[in-house]
Amino acid sequence: MTRLRRPSWMPIDPYIVLLLGTVGLAALLPARGTAADVASGASTTAIAFLFFLYGARLSTREALDGLRHWRLHTTVLVCTFVLFPAFGLAARALVPTLLTHPLYQGLLFLTLVPSTIQSSIAFTSIARGNVPAAICAGSFSSLAGILITPLLAAALLGNSGGGFSADSLTKIVLQLLVPFLAGQLLRRWIGGFITRHKKVLGLVDRGSILLVVYTAFSEGMTQGIWHQVSLARLGGLLVVEAALLAAMLLLTWYGGKVLGFGRADRIAIQFAGSKKSLASGLPMAGVLFGAHASLAVLPLMLFHQMQLMVCAVIAKRRARDPQEVLDTAPGASAAHVVQGQPQDRVLR
Repeated sequence: MTRLRRPSWMPIDPYIVLLLGTVGLAALLPARGTAADVASGASTTAIAFLFFLYGARLSTREALDGLRHWRLHTTVLVCTFVLFPAFGLAARALVPTLLTHPLYQGLLFLTLVPSTIQSSIAFTSIARGNVPAAICAGSFSSLAGILITPLLAAALLGNSGGGFSADSLTKIVLQLLVPFLAGQLLRRWIGGFITRHKKVLGLVDRGSILLVVYTAFSEGMTQGIWHQVSLARLGGLLVVEAALLAAMLLLTWYGGKVLGFGRADRIAIQFAGSKKSLASGLPMAGVLFGAHASLAVLPLMLFHQMQLMVCAVIAKRRARDPQEVLDTAPGASAAHVVQGQPQDRVLR
């Protein structure tokens, strides 16, 4: 996927700026009437194509090889789809003191989406951790999330999630899972083309996500939902998300130690198990929440930027560990420690 580099002085990822700009455009010029219908149809097509590309990129052989490290992958999946949702459910106690009910629904949805792929790999590499494990863990989480996220949403959000129903599950299968499987089936013939044109297709990836954001926030504007959000509520949301991220970072790091993982594996667990994917979450929210998707994805957008900034700092500190720590840490084999990787800012 295309990677956007940012100047060292810029604290915010450039793609986040584009996302916020898209939100501003939807606020000033929301799609209405026929334009809204066209945008909705284009968004649906873009989502399907997005997951087709995900399927075509995922190497089945690498995924099967990674199954040998099943304890690590199971740990990441538990963090992503068990511990995160548990914290999300606990946050219900903060309504209505810190969070409104719609913001809480968005926060709970945030805890249900799969982990990232590229950013988990990049930060694990920077910190000199187990990069192959990060690759497989992120891929497994994204694949599992296509089924697990809507099922968890059905169980935990119910009809309060903006009209979630069995029909939403059908849409998830048709718009996300079927294109993904089609990409996997056709990978043998189109894998080379995708590799040769990954920069152009990366732009298609990001453009599709921007279109989803514009459509969701346009629908939100026409519904007048922004009257439900105040600066004080947004501040409360940021505090809650900071506490959530801190809790998951601590649990993934020290929990990995308790479970007997070495330093390299603990790094992969921390970066794959503490983050949430904007690229997967946005399309799913569009399907699950419909006109209410704008508030549903707001917590995810804020959390995404927060996790990138915090994990960048942690990765740099881990990279400065003395060589004695790398040599003596259990599991820190040469095959697991990858050095000299470029620090790219990635957005999944």
